[in-house]
Amino acid sequence: MDSSPHKFYHVHGFDSRQFLEHYFSEKTDMGFGDDTLKFHIENLREVLSVGQINGDILMDISLGSIIHHLYSASEFFQNIIVLKVNNRCIMEPKRWVDERTGAFYWGHASILLKEREENSDQLEDKEGKVRSTIQHVVKYDLEKENMTDPLVLPPADCVISALLLDVISKDQDDYIRYLRKFSRLLKPGGHVILIGTLDATFFTVGKDKFHVFTYDEDFVRKVLVGEGFIIDVCKVQERMAMKGIADYKAMIFIVAHKEK
Repeated sequence: MDSSPHKFYHVHGFDSRQFLEHYFSEKTDMGFGDDTLKFHIENLREVLSVGQINGDILMDISLGSIIHHLYSASEFFQNIIVLKVNNRCIMEPKRWVDERTGAFYWGHASILLKEREENSDQLEDKEGKVRSTIQHVVKYDLEKENMTDPLVLPPADCVISALLLDVISKDQDDYIRYLRKFSRLLKPGGHVILIGTLDATFFTVGKDKFHVFTYDEDFVRKVLVGEGFIIDVCKVQERMAMKGIADYKAMIFIVAHKEK
């Protein structure tokens, strides 16, 4: 039996809307905007705008129901496939894509991106672009050899995983095992983009505390190299949020590719 005092996201689940409200909302007192919104959006925009990471298919396998990081990506990939661990986390992005009543508001992500674009006054509707690019929202099972069995997905040009490896991994071996599994979704020469938290142990949703695997920059660098990746970009930002509902010390954004 696991001795962790905290719950595990992929085992116990959480209230996906509460999670979004706690860490990704537009509220001025939300407190995590510099870490969870700006850091994600700005780094992705900067990396993708260089033009070396693009293609037909982007797969996103990230924590909860977040989609804000896909605003930048929709400009560089023809199709986005979103993978989610349970029905609750599938419901939120589908509601948003279908423009249903009660969908979580992501307009602040669009505004944030437009403020950083050179020709922001000439940009097409960002939300419409993201909606049209997200082709599928698919459920996955981490323990299956093919995570989306019986559905077989086409290989991706790029896989983005934001905050997920941190919370599903109990230890170093788990982190390596899951990264290896995510890597199998890639085409030869494809890119992986990881966004994570350094030196964290927990995050809170409502009254529940959830496990976070504790690691540092050196660890994730060594793991990627050990798995045959070449690191292209690595950025670390010291924690700016003041609220104590999560205890990470820094954010990390890392891009790597495998040689063909």
